[in-house]
Amino acid sequence: MNLLPKSHKEFSEKDYWNKFFKKRGNKAFEWYGEYLELCSQLHKYIKPKDNILITGCGNSSLSADLYDVGYTNITNIDVSEVVIRQMTSINAHRTNMRFLCMDAMNTTFNNEEFNVVLDKGTLDALMPDENEDTMKGIDKYFAEIKRVLKLGGRFVCISLLQSHILKKLLETFCDKSWMFRVVRCHEAEEKNAENGDGTTLPVFVVVATKFKAMPQLILEVCLAGDKMQRVGTPEELFGYIKSAQDTAFVTNGLAKTCLDEDNEVSLDLMQPGEDSPRYTLYIVDQKKSQAINKYAVFIVPQGRESEWLFGTPAGRRQLQDSARFGRLVVAVLRRGHHFESLDAVKEELTHSAKMLIPFGFTGQIPFLSLGSEVGRRVKVYEGTSPVSGPFVVEDVDVEGDTHRRLVFLDNQFLVQSEAKLKTVKRKSKTKLVVDFGHISLYHSFMCAGAALAQSARTRAAVLGLGGGSLCMFLRKCYDDLKVTAVDLDPAMLEVAREYFELKVDEHLDVQIKDGVDFLRAEAKADHKYEAVMFDMDSKDRSLGLSCPPKQFLDNQVLEDVKTILTENGHFILNLVCRDTTLQESILETIKSHFKHIVTVKLYEEVNEIVFASNGSTYTKDGFEEAIKSLNQTARQKNLVKVRCVDLKDFMQSTNIIS
Repeated sequence: MNLLPKSHKEFSEKDYWNKFFKKRGNKAFEWYGEYLELCSQLHKYIKPKDNILITGCGNSSLSADLYDVGYTNITNIDVSEVVIRQMTSINAHRTNMRFLCMDAMNTTFNNEEFNVVLDKGTLDALMPDENEDTMKGIDKYFAEIKRVLKLGGRFVCISLLQSHILKKLLETFCDKSWMFRVVRCHEAEEKNAENGDGTTLPVFVVVATKFKAMPQLILEVCLAGDKMQRVGTPEELFGYIKSAQDTAFVTNGLAKTCLDEDNEVSLDLMQPGEDSPRYTLYIVDQKKSQAINKYAVFIVPQGRESEWLFGTPAGRRQLQDSARFGRLVVAVLRRGHHFESLDAVKEELTHSAKMLIPFGFTGQIPFLSLGSEVGRRVKVYEGTSPVSGPFVVEDVDVEGDTHRRLVFLDNQFLVQSEAKLKTVKRKSKTKLVVDFGHISLYHSFMCAGAALAQSARTRAAVLGLGGGSLCMFLRKCYDDLKVTAVDLDPAMLEVAREYFELKVDEHLDVQIKDGVDFLRAEAKADHKYEAVMFDMDSKDRSLGLSCPPKQFLDNQVLEDVKTILTENGHFILNLVCRDTTLQESILETIKSHFKHIVTVKLYEEVNEIVFASNGSTYTKDGFEEAIKSLNQTARQKNLVKVRCVDLKDFMQSTNIIS
């Protein structure tokens, strides 16, 4: 039997409801949850002694349930004579409860007769659209509510808050004579989802409290937990509700389907009143035949989010494959927030984790992590520049060591520069200092190219300073090397000096200028370098090219690089490109300027190091000799204890193209 209306417009028609209740009989129909799911909110705003009016009562058992727990002063009204007769008969033993056939838009009650007007889905039924006739009716409905409520009385409305309904509520009740509050009722949503009946959309309780004119507008919202959040404007409140509804639309879909294995979905979780996400969730699915376990949530400790395994789609896919979960939610803790403990994070994520449960999963949700700690992220400095935008220098703990990182906030999951800190004793005091021997994996591979270029009075140009880790390693490793670093952003020089211990002297010069202009000027001046290194990020995220900026791969720029290199000099490029077609095109362009090319793709990293030269042919033996020499020199300078570059890793990833 089809008991749902053919169109939304029928919701507001009297004949539809008469037919509906005749078909339904005495069985209660609960649109938005029953008393048990709603009581935690209702008891906050309705007192047992209140005089309560329930509009559009239908055959819901809500009023009977309220009556049975002590709310005995209840008047129910409905436009359907059929349902009023039914409910009067069913509730004959509840002697103080009234059922009246009455239009909520035109009641006969006295002014200020009620403490509470309770609306469970009635507004949604009365307002299927924004047609002129509909809006006239709603204006009458709200006028009646305002008329019959006492001062201090509450209009409590349980609704799905479609955009046009929320807009009308805000227009009507958001003035200084009303306090307006919206609370999300998670219990009702979860119950409906369990039953597979009714809506799984967000259910909200709106509470508009009638006051005398107040000094300011009071708007509050609670979308998770019990804490109310004060908001400044109706538009801000509208945005929070819309965001919750949009997220629910996605999560409802995810609950009923399985993502293609090449795809993942990400969701940001934000607290009302905050500008930045508190968590980002990545949802990854795999074929059921490959999965041993159905579902889990993996919490990434602070400071580990940029690692390949957690910070890239391919890494998260491998994490899921290794654990063999049908669905894995990878939860990243975003910077700018305090996280008390791993248990506190689990508690905060519980509701969102339930929303993402795949169909057929039952039982307790497993929460996984790398250990029992939530991780540590300490902001050392935060700044902004016209070139790089907002950035942060922060200390994070990784496997027992402290690492200092520079992160541009427009791309928060990419670490621009990193230095490991070590403890030294100076004048009987311990101090944390930069360990110049510890450089990133891709920097160490780039240094293999510098080792190839080693000769007396070697010069190297490094375009892209960042925190200066690459430049300082080269300076510390090779006494006869003169490094010229180039960066467009003067703020980076100050950051590198102040927080990464960069030392500018006769062995290390820093020029603040456009790298393209630098190369052009050096080519015109006929200056020569044994190595030119590109290690700068791109601000344009639309191309799938993160490093370097596209203009540095133009023919004229590459021609200038070729011109300033010595006969056996090396062009060394840190290439981060997620577009395979574009990556192939870049290599073809480089081929047109250089005879010999080698690529080294870093395992479990997005970086690819490109070596290009017009001198001697690249050979694996040549790279092996250069790496052994680099490791030996780094040991002699006490930069490393064992090695700077893992020879096996490097050689396994090497691809000699020409």
